[in-house]
Amino acid sequence: MPDLTLDELARILRDCAGEGESAGRDGEFADLPFTDLGYDSVAILETAARLKQEYGVVLTDDEVMEIGTPGRLLELARRQIAGAS
Repeated sequence: MPDLTLDELARILRDCAGEGESAGRDGEFADLPFTDLGYDSVAILETAARLKQEYGVVLTDDEVMEIGTPGRLLELARRQIAGAS
């Protein structure tokens, strides 16, 4: 399984949003709220489903909605991936 990087998370977010969002184009991406990046709750929940499918990351809907930023999502996902190894 490949490492989950910020660039990979940005790709998944863009795929799930169905648009050419600006995810991952600058260093501030990780710390910006999903809403500021233009991602709605449906895109974030779909991203969580993709993380489960591709990386085995399991997050509840409540966890996903409370995460807030791509950086925090990446941190939680990496923690789960590391724990599963």
